Amino acid sequence: MPKNSFSDDTVGRFHAGRLVNGLPEQLSEWRVTTGDPEVAAAIAQLMGGQPEETDSTSENFIEVLTAQSKVKIVLSGADAVTSDMKLWNASNLIHHCDGVEYLSPDEDRGKACGCPALMEDRKAAAKSKRGPAPSIAVTFRLAEDYDLGLFRFQTGSWKLAETLHEIGNALDRIGGEALAELSLELVEYTTKKGRDVSYRKPVIRVLKSWNDAVSDAPTF
Repeated sequence: MPKNSFSDDTVGRFHAGRLVNGLPEQLSEWRVTTGDPEVAAAIAQLMGGQPEETDSTSENFIEVLTAQSKVKIVLSGADAVTSDMKLWNASNLIHHCDGVEYLSPDEDRGKACGCPALMEDRKAAAKSKRGPAPSIAVTFRLAEDYDLGLFRFQTGSWKLAETLHEIGNALDRIGGEALAELSLELVEYTTKKGRDVSYRKPVIRVLKSWNDAVSDAPTF
C-alpha cells in the first residue's frame, strides 16, 4: 500500500460550482482548485481540462474545470465524511449543532439545540433563515492517483445529508479504507405548476474495500 497517511494536509478541493461575476453557477462536471501546479497538472491529465490561474486571493489559486462528473475516490473510513449544522449571519456563526445538541459555543455545547427531528422541517427552517443548514466535508484520495494527496469536498447539500447514515453504515461495515464514487448526478423533474427543474446533486456510493480494489486492479 502507498506510504502516505490520511493525516497529510489537503492538496486541493473539489467544487460543484463557481462564482461568475459574483453570481453562483452550477457545474455539470467537477471543478478542482489547488495551489500546487503539479497537482493541477495531474488532475488535468486524469480528469480533463486545463489548469488556469485565477485572480483569487485563495491559496488554491489554480483551477481545473474537468470533463468528468464522476471520480473514484478512497475514503479512510466513516470519519472521512463529517457533518454538522450551521446558521450564519453574514460572517458570524450564530447556530452550530449536530441536529440534536449544540457543538459551539463552549458554554452551550451538549445542550439541546431545538432543531426539528424531521429533515423536511429542518429544510423549511433553514430556507426561512430560522434554522441551520448542513455543512458536510468529505476528505479523500483519488483512486487513480492515491499518492497525489488528500482532497476535500465541502457542501451544504440536503440531498447528500439525507444519505449520510447510509454512507456511514457502509463504511463501518468495511471497517477500513474504502473505494467509493463521488459524482454530480443530474436530477430533473416538473413541478406541479408545470415548471421544469434540473440540477446536480453530489452523490457518494461506497463500492468495496480498498484492499479488495487494489487486488482487483487495474479495473477497481
